[in-house]
Amino acid sequence: MLFSKEIGIDLGTANLLIYVKGQGIVIDEPSVVAIDADTKKCLAAGTEAKEMLGRTPGRVMAIRPLKDGVIADFEVTEIMLNFFLKKLALKGMFQRPTILICCPSNITSVERNAIRDCAYRAGAKKVYIEEEPKVAAVGAGLDIAKPSGNMVLDIGGGTTDVAVLSLGEIVTSTSLKIAGDTFDRDIIKFVKEEKKLLIGDRTAEEIKKNIGTAWKGSSTTSMEVSGRDLVTGLPTSISITSEEMAIAMKDSLVAIVNACRTVLEQTPPELASDIVTRGIVLTGGGALLDGIDELLRNELHIPVYVAENALKCVAEGTGILLENLHVVG
Repeated sequence: MLFSKEIGIDLGTANLLIYVKGQGIVIDEPSVVAIDADTKKCLAAGTEAKEMLGRTPGRVMAIRPLKDGVIADFEVTEIMLNFFLKKLALKGMFQRPTILICCPSNITSVERNAIRDCAYRAGAKKVYIEEEPKVAAVGAGLDIAKPSGNMVLDIGGGTTDVAVLSLGEIVTSTSLKIAGDTFDRDIIKFVKEEKKLLIGDRTAEEIKKNIGTAWKGSSTTSMEVSGRDLVTGLPTSISITSEEMAIAMKDSLVAIVNACRTVLEQTPPELASDIVTRGIVLTGGGALLDGIDELLRNELHIPVYVAENALKCVAEGTGILLENLHVVG
């Protein structure tokens, strides 16, 4: 065992984080791969490849191999994992690594096996698969081993997971394919329909990060946005406000609130009473959306907290679980 490395991977739709036992999070990059269409050779991955999204010439393809939290392109996911594991260059390690990967809570066994196969083909010796909300809860510092209820809302890039945990296991949970990417699509659609301007995914993400808000009135900022005018066909700039963004994302946010309601309705009363006092912990990139905690507080009437390390909860959770692999087993 001396020479075996233990690695935790948060294989996210938007970002890929790798945790190496004893070193912490060593890789935190976008889940994007740029490949040569003819030779299928990997030209770049991560941040460098993300820069190319929507800007590549014919031969180069910038691909996001994960969609809605699951592997959409098996071959490219493998290329990406190989690229990053090579980058780690686990020098002097004579054995292949033990890998712990996270997945959304309600994926099918076929999708689960696809993730497992990918890790084995990328050179893993042993693969453990854990459900994201559980790992996120551990990473957010919740003590899920006790017989008391903890509720986690993990809003990632491709999926939103809601779960109530007790005694180290998930009691009730649901997973939605509405998350960060959906917010981006909502913004693109709104700007296209209301402002007659065509913008790309990256611009939409910038808008969401800078002026996106879930709660009308929690911030009143505006931003200049450039794109292609649908009427004239020429490039142009317009101004967009955060209040308009709240309108754009409203339907998706309502769906997330309803998912929380559903999980709470299915929660045993003893655990529900714990959640009323302890509240919900928000993790994932979506937790950073302005006013989302306020929206949930107002709709569900229970305390809501954003985890301090929201973006890295899942990766840090894999680190804690790697220390206790005997429990995961």
